[in-house]
Amino acid sequence: MSGWRDLDLELDAWAAAGSMASFWWRDDDAATTTPALDRLLHIADRTRIPLALAVIPALASDDLARRLGPETDAAVLQHGYAHRNHAPDGAKKSELGDDRPVGAILRELRLGRERLEVLFGPRALPVLVPPWNRIAPTVMARLASGGFRGLSVYRARATARQGDVSVVNAHLDPIDWKRTGGFVGEEAALALVTTHLAARRLGQADRDEPTGLLTHHLVQDEATWDFTSAFLTRTKKHKAARWLAAASAFAIG
Repeated sequence: MSGWRDLDLELDAWAAAGSMASFWWRDDDAATTTPALDRLLHIADRTRIPLALAVIPALASDDLARRLGPETDAAVLQHGYAHRNHAPDGAKKSELGDDRPVGAILRELRLGRERLEVLFGPRALPVLVPPWNRIAPTVMARLASGGFRGLSVYRARATARQGDVSVVNAHLDPIDWKRTGGFVGEEAALALVTTHLAARRLGQADRDEPTGLLTHHLVQDEATWDFTSAFLTRTKKHKAARWLAAASAFAIG
């Protein structure tokens, strides 16, 4: 239980300093309705914590749009275009890398943004979540011209803005992608979030960047689901923790 104790102590330190530790929640790879999506939305509803779904535009279904009806308040972010790898053999996977002309990538992203706006209306925010959390600097530099106002990848941000685009990343991914594909373990997961919170409090990371939880509802095992629920529930109860909606995190009014 030392990981939970360390998290509580870190949040206590925020409280003692008269500060609030902000959090936000992003879930990747949504495309259609599934039992796993229903489970995710149930947790969001039970905990009353705002959820931001990163939806793949080329795969997004009408069923998903209907499922996110008036009864839910989940925001929709744009998860690339088709979540298709265009990197050469042997390179790290990327849809938005420098392997294709920037103009072609931006045209796809524009089509994707229009698709999400049609399906989801105002809940679709102009925020890009690159598949595999990778994006070429040449693409990033032109996001604002493509209508985007936000960008989210993984790890503590180096800067709060890329031109006119706000950067708000995720910092806690509880899945062990490199080895088992299952839960990374309670101690390791909690160390990720506690380390980022401490770095913010001590001025070693951007204090204003909310600490982001990143889930993947389609592939989570039971241990990851259990941890997700416990983490959300526990932080929600702490007086120094504040969970933000995506629109607030990215300052999109």
